[in-house]
Amino acid sequence: MTRLEAIQGDITTVDADIIVNAANSSLMGGGGVDGAIHRAGGPTILAECKQIVTQQGQLPTGRAVITTAGKLAARHVVHTVGPIWGSVTEDEAVELLASCYRNSLDLARDVEARSVAFPSISTGVYLFPKPLAAHTAVAAVKNWVSHNPGTFETVIFVSFGTVDLKLYEGLLAG
Repeated sequence: MTRLEAIQGDITTVDADIIVNAANSSLMGGGGVDGAIHRAGGPTILAECKQIVTQQGQLPTGRAVITTAGKLAARHVVHTVGPIWGSVTEDEAVELLASCYRNSLDLARDVEARSVAFPSISTGVYLFPKPLAAHTAVAAVKNWVSHNPGTFETVIFVSFGTVDLKLYEGLLAG
């Protein structure tokens, strides 16, 4: 049975096979989680991201790709592009965000990862409302795990601040 947990911390230091990056469509790094992962992981991640973009173009919202993790403790980084709040309808935004989680878990399964750590995707500069994002994330992960039992030992929701942590803890307890 997969254990779902919420922790507060820096996703770049989490002990997990896969860490998920809340990337932008260019995959070239940026601010927030994306910049932190690229800085901590070193140039290998950026080089692989450039190769992916050269081969397939920019990454569409809701999709995900995987790279090695460079200097990070994780084995791989899954890069996914969350929706920008207000760029599509609320229903479309929720579906795109859920797709980020599902596609990330699919890629983690494909490399036989046993643990996956997610940030709160789209809640920074993309302005997705934190309560709705947390609800969407937990629902998408629970649904995926119920249809793929035993795939992972642990899925971790990593919150940078206490507000996000409390949201995830409440949803996981309920």
